[in-house]
Amino acid sequence: MVARPAPSANYKWIVLSNTTIGMLLATINASILLIALPDIFRGIAINPLAPGNTNYLLWMILSFLIVTAVLVVSLGRIGDMYGRVRIYNLGFAVFTVFSILLFATPFKGAAGALWLIGMRVGQGVGGAMLFANSSAIITDAFPENERGLALGINGVAAIAGTFLGLIIGGVLGPVDWRLVFLVSVPFGLFGTVWAYLKLVDLSERRPAKIDWLGNVTFAVGLIALMIGITYGIQPYDHHTMSWTSPKVLAEIIGGVAVLAGFCVIETRVEQPMFHLELFRIRAFAAGNLATLLSSIGRGGLQFVLIIWLQGIWLPLHGYSFSATPLWAGIYMLPLTAGFLVAGPVSGFLSDRHGARPFATGGMILAAISFVLLEQLPVDFNYVPFALLLLLNGIGMGLFASPNRAGVMNSLPPRQRGAGAGMNATFQNSAMVLSIGIFFTLLIVGLSAHLPASLDSGLRAHGVPAATATRISALPPVATLFAAFLGYNPVQQLLGPAILHQLPATQAAALTGRSFFPQLMGAPFSDALSAAFTFAFVVCLIAAGASWLRGGKYHYRDEERGEPPPAAAAAAAPASPAAPASPAAPARPGAPASPGAPASPGAPSPVARR
Repeated sequence: MVARPAPSANYKWIVLSNTTIGMLLATINASILLIALPDIFRGIAINPLAPGNTNYLLWMILSFLIVTAVLVVSLGRIGDMYGRVRIYNLGFAVFTVFSILLFATPFKGAAGALWLIGMRVGQGVGGAMLFANSSAIITDAFPENERGLALGINGVAAIAGTFLGLIIGGVLGPVDWRLVFLVSVPFGLFGTVWAYLKLVDLSERRPAKIDWLGNVTFAVGLIALMIGITYGIQPYDHHTMSWTSPKVLAEIIGGVAVLAGFCVIETRVEQPMFHLELFRIRAFAAGNLATLLSSIGRGGLQFVLIIWLQGIWLPLHGYSFSATPLWAGIYMLPLTAGFLVAGPVSGFLSDRHGARPFATGGMILAAISFVLLEQLPVDFNYVPFALLLLLNGIGMGLFASPNRAGVMNSLPPRQRGAGAGMNATFQNSAMVLSIGIFFTLLIVGLSAHLPASLDSGLRAHGVPAATATRISALPPVATLFAAFLGYNPVQQLLGPAILHQLPATQAAALTGRSFFPQLMGAPFSDALSAAFTFAFVVCLIAAGASWLRGGKYHYRDEERGEPPPAAAAAAAPASPAAPASPAAPARPGAPASPGAPASPGAPSPVARR
């Protein structure tokens, strides 16, 4: 194989731009379906709210997230073994191929839904390859005093993509649902070719065996746990949710048990996929704990805001239910703006002052924003709502970039792929958990008061008492899904047969823009209060975890006397004949290197201040 030339001085910016496109592509596609789902389901001729079809709805939304959460650690580890750039390039190609297959969906009905879910799983595999290796490739290419800015820009692109996907899906879906998938193809093709031609692997590769037992137990345990969480919010028997269902309990408890077995396996195999000894590095352990908690705190926020806007606020302000998905994405743009402003700035500053003050302060700001959001009435004035979304975005942006840089700076160069995958697993699995928690809190809050309000409201508009009682006894999850999809919830609940039996004025009032939002206002306010209180508490705990990371910290492989790859590539030797120093000098305050070399996975002495 012909060796590629050494990277140029501008190579790091090529890396940043290419990986940023990759992150945007992956995260836009993680959320683009949320707004376009009604158009997609109409395109394949299926009603997602019909009995038995809600599984299609849930798996369309969550399959991409679940696959990436399960695979990022394994793919990061494989990148460490066989080349991060190689796996990253393959991720671009896989993602593009499955985007084309999604665009070319040949079926309708249930077969069409299953095809879309299967292709989304394949797309998730490509996304996992991108997620698992982009942070490590950036860390390899940038010197340590610039990584915070680089990872900040990349991380902000990833977070912004989740909100840009809402708008892109809302714009393209009504034109043609297939465009939702086609839009990724030209960017995927460009990114694949550009990455192949320009990216150079700077990582240190070592021959290793794949930990098959660890991979299998990790995948089985995490998939079972997330499936249990996914189905926990659905109705079961006469219960509004399935948390007491034997099947759901078996999935959750069994998943946790298998993951516990996985941890035992990883301490005994010679070459584990999940390097548990990395958690001895305080900056790595605290950064990952903060990642987990922050993702739990904000992961379900997007869904809560979409339901709040689509189900209540936008209809009350003159928008038809069918138009609410697009406008919900537009009205949430201040949240994205906060990320875009704070992320690169905090990443740049953390390069000089360390991650702790910015990541911790960001979580505190996010917690304050949740308290203030809780004070807003359900029918709020948009200006304070937008300012609070901006504050929340700034807080999350302040946290995300330094925290990611802090985690990556703490890793040994040869384990950056696996470590980045571990961090992404915490983030993506926490997103699924967060969605389950937020939906559960909303359903519990609505269950307390919505049935009585719905029963009295329907009877007041001429709906027969027996029908009103039956409809009001239905689980609130159907109402939430209808609002989330931009359908008129009352129209879905009553159906055309009952509406045709009512006087035209009463039917018009029931299906108008004000009946359901006004009916749902008070019960939804209680549910919102519970959700925002939970987010406040979790963000405060995340701030505490972030503070525990310690001061500014960079891994030093001192027993080998080697600087990080990027620094080695960028540094010009003082004299061609000068011999290499036997050991890199420690920073002030760093402990002396031990006489015997550390094991490959164990953390070596580092500098801290």
